[in-house]
Order: sequence, then C-alpha cells, then structure tokens
Amino acid sequence: MTAVTSRFLIVAALLSAAFGTAGAQYPTEPPPPMPLTRLGFPPFREARLGSGLVVVLVENRKLPVVSIQLSIPTGSVHDAAGKQGVATMVADLLTKGTATRSADEIAAAIEGVGGSLSAIPSEDFFTVSATVLADGVDLAFALIGDVLRNATFPDDEVELTRRRILSTLEVERSQPAAIADRYFVRTLYGDHPYGTRETPASVRAITADDIRQFAASYLRPEGAMLVVAGDLGMDALRRLADTHLGAWRGSVPSRTYGQPPLPRATEILLVHRPGSEQSNIVIGNLGLRPGAPDYYAATVANRVLGAGADARLFLILREQKGWTYGAYSNLSRRFDIGPFEATAEVRTAVTDSALREMLFQLRRIGAEVIPDSELTAAKGYLTGVFPLTIETPQDIAGQVATQKRLGLGNDYLEKYRERIAAVTAAQARAAAQQLIRPDSVVIVVVGDGAKIYEGLAAIGPVRIIDPEGKALAVADLTPAAGALVLDATQLAPRRDSLQIMIQGNPMGAQIVEITAEAGVVIVAERTMIPLMGMNQETRVVMDAATLALKAVDQTGQVGPQAAETHVAVEGGRITGRAQTPQPGGQPKVAEIDTLLPEGTIEANQLTAVIPALALADGATFSLSVFDASEGSLKPYTIRVDGTETTTVPAGTFDVFKVTVTGGPFPTSMYVTQAAPRRIVRIEIVGQPFVMELVR
Repeated sequence: MTAVTSRFLIVAALLSAAFGTAGAQYPTEPPPPMPLTRLGFPPFREARLGSGLVVVLVENRKLPVVSIQLSIPTGSVHDAAGKQGVATMVADLLTKGTATRSADEIAAAIEGVGGSLSAIPSEDFFTVSATVLADGVDLAFALIGDVLRNATFPDDEVELTRRRILSTLEVERSQPAAIADRYFVRTLYGDHPYGTRETPASVRAITADDIRQFAASYLRPEGAMLVVAGDLGMDALRRLADTHLGAWRGSVPSRTYGQPPLPRATEILLVHRPGSEQSNIVIGNLGLRPGAPDYYAATVANRVLGAGADARLFLILREQKGWTYGAYSNLSRRFDIGPFEATAEVRTAVTDSALREMLFQLRRIGAEVIPDSELTAAKGYLTGVFPLTIETPQDIAGQVATQKRLGLGNDYLEKYRERIAAVTAAQARAAAQQLIRPDSVVIVVVGDGAKIYEGLAAIGPVRIIDPEGKALAVADLTPAAGALVLDATQLAPRRDSLQIMIQGNPMGAQIVEITAEAGVVIVAERTMIPLMGMNQETRVVMDAATLALKAVDQTGQVGPQAAETHVAVEGGRITGRAQTPQPGGQPKVAEIDTLLPEGTIEANQLTAVIPALALADGATFSLSVFDASEGSLKPYTIRVDGTETTTVPAGTFDVFKVTVTGGPFPTSMYVTQAAPRRIVRIEIVGQPFVMELVR
C-alpha cells in the first residue's frame, strides 16, 4: 500500500465517521408524542347583575391588559325580511357617535389609552369588544355603556356605511369564491336565517329608523353575557358594570330559526360565469349542533380529510394531481346547526375530475378506518395548536364567550385536548359517516358553463343559473353571436373634462372629445396621472351608423415604460400590435391578427359603447370584448342596477347606475338618463379610484 493510498483510506474513514455521526443526529422517525400536561386554564367566576346581564371573569394578572367581550343574543337572525343587513349596519355605526361624543371623540378616547373598541355581528350574536391596558379599563367600560345606550346613528354616517357595504357587495359579485359561498348557504339552508344574506336591494331598503329600531329592540342586557379576561378582580368588575351598564335595561326578543330543508338527492348547481379561468367548487351538507357528543371525533376526521395543508384533499388535489393551489374542508359550529363543507378552486379543464375526486374522498373518510399515522398526526396537531388559541386576554375572552354562548360546559376548554386525544379510529370513522353524506350533499360550481357543463352532467343532474340567480338553459351557455344594436345618436360631438380622485384626493385628469367626420365617429381621450407617471392618449375610430370598430391608436407612458396600441379592423379581422406596461419592468408585447366575431367590441370602446346601449332599470347586456393588450376575447356583463340622482362637480344628474364586470375590476359607471347620454362618474369597485365629470 502506498503512502497516497493510505492517506486516501484515512480520509475516507474520517469522512465516513463524520457522516455517520451527523446522520445519527437526525433520526428518520419523529419522536413519540409527549403526554398531555394540564393547561392550567385560569378558573372563571360568574355573577348575574340586576339587569339580567351575566358577568364572567377570567382573572389573569400576568399582563396589565384587560379584554372585554359583551355578547348579545341577536344578529342577522333578527334582520327583517327584505332588509337583510340591518345588524351589520348597526354594528358598523354603533361607535360612530353618541349623544355626548362624536365618532372622532370616541376613536380618540380609546386610542388615547392604547386600546381598541369595535362591534361585530354574526348570524347568532352581536358582540361589542374592547381591549385596553389595565389603567384604561374604566374608560373602556364607559365607552361601551355610552355606545350601547346612547348611540345616535347619524344620518351622514348611515349613508357612508351603506355605500361601503354596497361597494363590498359589488366586489363580492365579481369574486367566484364569494358567489359560490352565497349560493351554497342559500341552497343548503333555504329560508333558515343562515341561508339569507344581504343584497344590494336589501341594503338600499334599510332606513335610519330601521337601524335605530333594531338597536332599541335587540341591544338589551337580559340574556347577554359580559366576559372579561385579564388584570381585573371580580369586585372591580362588578363596580364597573354597575356604574356604566347598571342603567341598561330590557330583554332581547326570542329568536326563531325554523328548519332548514330536508336532505335530498345530490344536484349540481352550476353558476355560469363566462370567461372564468378556474372553477370554484363547494360541496357540503348540514353538520352538527353545538353540543353534539361526536363533535371531537368529527373534528379529528375533518382534520384528516381536509383541515390543513397536510390533509388528504390538499395532498391529493394539489400535490399529487396539480389541479389546484389548495383544497380544504371545514366543520363550523353555530348556535343552531352548522355546515360541513369542502372547497377547491381548480383549473377549468379538470373541473369534473376534481369534483369526482372530492366526492370519492368524502366517501372514503367514512368507509375506511383511518390509518394510525394519519390519526396520530391529526390528533397531535389539534392538541398541539390548541394552547396557541388561548395565549392572550383577547383569545381567552373569545374562547370563554364561545364556550358559554354555545352551552359547551364549564370544562370544555380544560378538557378539549384530552377528549381529542382519546378519539379512536373507529370513532372517527363513525362520526364521519354521520357528518358527511355524499349522496345528499349540496354541490355548487362557479365557472364557465360552456366549458364544464358536459363533464358535470356526467356526474349528476345539473341546474344552471347566472351569477344573479336567473335560471339558464343549456343553450344559454353558448349564445349565438349577432350584431350589437347600439344607438349612435347618443355619441353627440362634445368635450368632457373629468377629474381623477385617488383616496379622495385629486390626482389627475381625463379629457374626452367626441367628433364626427366622413362617416366615422372619433373618440379621443387624454389621461394624465402625474403621481403614477401616466400620460396617455387614445384615439378610437368607429363607424358613424353602427359604432363598429375601425381602429384604435394609443400612445403614452406609464412610469418608465411606454404604452402603445395600434389595431385596425378590416374584413372581419383585427390586426396590429399592443405593448402594455407590466409591474416587473418589462412591457408585454402582443402581435394581433385574428378574426373578430360579429358584435365584438375592443376594450377601449367600452366607455363609448355603454351610453349607446338600450339602458333601462334592470337591463342586462352580455358583450364580447377584445382586449388588445392580451390579444384575447373576454365576456363582459353590463348590468343596470337602478336609477338615482348623483352630484359631481359638473352638476346634479339623474343617472343609470351601470355595473360592468368581466374586466380586471368590477366598475360602476353613472350614465345620464337624458340624451345624449354622458358618463358623469366612474368608480372602480373596492378600489379608492373615482373619476368625476367637471364640465
């Protein structure tokens, strides 16, 4: 053996020993779970005040913080028919002014002691919450007592809240997940209060008197519960409650839930959303009542099925199949019977495959005994994460309030982990069999019906509606193309100036000029937003009689990137080139040469075409829109959501409120009823961007 060989063998031996030692430091199997230790959850004490208010104290002196949760047994269950949303508006407005304090004064007072004050409604309970440092607890109680007994619900604040809720609803109408959820609960619960949601019509119908009457009737102490956690003793709590809530009197009227629909054979509700690039799937059925004895076993089964990124639905649909970014299941607890549901957002092309797989997994969880590895992991996660839900006074107050409101027993929090840990595989399977009923589930799929209907119909009966709930036939999924009927007289020659507002501040301007010459109508726009480095000019040329597109020329700058579009239409084809700025710094270039189906408009025509439609209250139009920036066709929906009077810098106008969906953001356009029509206001729904006519 040479010296070189000897040295090589020595080095090899040393490396082997080193790697062997390193390998020994990282076992291949996880350690066995440690035995559960007692949580040591602070005991809580209860008292009942003369007003009927129940007071619950969880005393914890570790931190100088006090969290207060006052839960009243009311909520959307008490919304009047046709006025869903009253409870939501009351909660939003409760802290917006009292007989002695303005909204600003209330906010300044609670923020001045480093605290927070809010009101949140649910279907079952109306909760007023505050969290403060211990030396600010007297102020917190004073503010809670003031808003509960003396809230004035100012008219101007009512209208601001109404506008905010309507804006939120408009955004939801453009979100497939929100559409799927709305139709799922409506189908699952029917006329039961859990099945009703506020709508634009119901929110508009609510008056300030409705709001004040709700507060006067339902925000009462009899049956309510005040849970306080943190650095406070019972004597001090009773003194504060008597001082600030002692004059609060009255009882909450009883609530009636009724019965949700009986289970029925599975039917697929397809919500046709033309152009959707994915499908949103919700599958579920009525679940458990809050005190159900098999709740713990059902929770373990649900964890194995879909309550996490390590559960079956996620691992199979995402990791194995690559069909989705995520798929989950959820078991909700309510005062009345809660829902079980499984959800996924999948690529359009695999909608039917994903639905079949989800139904298979729902059947499997109740048919097979859960393997020890999955059972141990699920129980370990649930018992391990639970202490994190009671770390802060806010957490503790919330957990105790839930425990007491739902009648779960005084030992629920202390015994939760033990009961989860005791669940066997057989119990989990039995609970899943009771909880999940794959042959009588509600299935809602939101997506492009023209592309997914046949696959869904091979799984089961399909009922089709549009996002507004209108029944559709299979033929409606692929409507025949036809000429777009427009009234060209609405585009009279004129020059409009609009101001651009961002977060309520003037940030730019747009000049729109309409001219007519030699058989064409020309719409020229110049848009300037200096803060964004935007300066863009657009020229749209259309046939004077039909408003059919002839050409679009657009040049400009957005920040450091050039924006440029040049397209022309001839012989039914659209050709040209578009360069569109992108957030990454490299503009997107699209070379265009394609057929333009009859009745199709280009995206830059939209503001010219909408006033030329046959606008009327309740009218809906489906437009095929070519987006030159992407070189693709998109279906847009133009919906007239009523008439109203709106004031802009140019004056006060009677307008149609027109909602446009299908583009990057839902948009509201306010179009004058008087001819020739003009767009006097444009809002990007859910965004702080508004354009208003100045002259």
